[in-house]
Amino acid sequence: MPKSVVLTGRYELREVLGRGGMADVYDGWDQRLARAVAVKVLRPEMASEPQTRRRFESEARLAATLNHPNVVAVHDSGDDHGTPYIVMERLPGRTLLDDLLAGPLPAPRARTILTQTLDALGAAHAAGILHRDIKPGNILFDADGTVKVTDFGIAKRADTDHTTVGEVLGTVAYLSPDRITGKPASVTDDLYAVGVVGYEALAGHRPYTGDTILSLAHAIVHGHHEPLTAGCPDLDPTLIAVIERALSRHPQQRFATAAQMRNALANPRRMPPPPTRVVTSIPAAAVPLGPPAQPRRSPGAGVIIGAVAAVLVTIALLALAFASQDEGSTIGSTSVPPPTAPIPSSYLTPAPAPPATMISSEPIAPAPEIVAPDDTAPGAGVDTGGGNGNQGGGNQGSGQGGPGNGGNGNGGNGGGGRGNGGGN
Repeated sequence: MPKSVVLTGRYELREVLGRGGMADVYDGWDQRLARAVAVKVLRPEMASEPQTRRRFESEARLAATLNHPNVVAVHDSGDDHGTPYIVMERLPGRTLLDDLLAGPLPAPRARTILTQTLDALGAAHAAGILHRDIKPGNILFDADGTVKVTDFGIAKRADTDHTTVGEVLGTVAYLSPDRITGKPASVTDDLYAVGVVGYEALAGHRPYTGDTILSLAHAIVHGHHEPLTAGCPDLDPTLIAVIERALSRHPQQRFATAAQMRNALANPRRMPPPPTRVVTSIPAAAVPLGPPAQPRRSPGAGVIIGAVAAVLVTIALLALAFASQDEGSTIGSTSVPPPTAPIPSSYLTPAPAPPATMISSEPIAPAPEIVAPDDTAPGAGVDTGGGNGNQGGGNQGSGQGGPGNGGNGNGGNGGGGRGNGGGN
């Protein structure tokens, strides 16, 4: 697009700050208010698709509802002769990803970044919005270093060839095990991603890595990350405990809300025990509830069922990898065509819930029922109330009330971009 273009007689477009899967972001100038802005413009070939236009307009509406000091502000949106655009606040362009390229962060700085990111997520969750792509490239800083989380509710298409497989892995690395296995997105998935970011900020690397999507997904679902204490023995035990809990494999062992996780960072002695159910913090009247989660199948559910589920998981993972990359990807991000190799059934444990539909307005998922924690890692106990049993390896006894034992799980960057966002 020529540099001399002025949208609706007001927004002058200058240099390109970044290119995404369906839109470009420009360094802009608001001629009416005489201020710098960032302008996201839907590409002409995308603007001709009604569904894409609706998703782009939905992004503007959702983002505009979030008026918070730690969220990138949306100033305006419009249509210039068939070209939709979104006007946002203009930031210097530095992201957490840029900072991490220099190595681990000091613990106090990491704590501040996590706290402000959780403040932003708390506001979004209260409005019924899930981010679904929290990662260093989506955490920006303003001139004084304050966190600005970007790209809430964004949905882009994975049909551009401007990226590499490494950038896709950068997004998958922040997906929770339950997202990878096809369960609907929930509040705890955003909090899991914050845990991954915190781990990476302190350790200098992600908790899980892989050379391919398959190996990375397998590590996140089945692997065990190195404890933060191993590489960072001098870290504040409270900070470590909060991050490790956020990385729990099972959602019911994570924090229930962003506010709860934030308070644990600030008040270590008040950190609550793991909840017995995942609480979303979204008012029930504001968000429609989906069907209840189905109970976990026993290991002997059947070879045929497992094979069919493996195919569904393959589709779910690919959809999550690319939709998540684009839905919450930062301005300036790009996407990648999906790989053709299927995911073997031995890699991922099929989830009973159907794959999440990756649309920016997806409602918060209902709280899943309690499932037995993984018996391969120590964790907080869950009192089932009726008996004296162990919950962890699949064994549950009966008797008169007693303590239950459960296992914590272990969870599982993106490229940088210039301007109002980083990369996938």
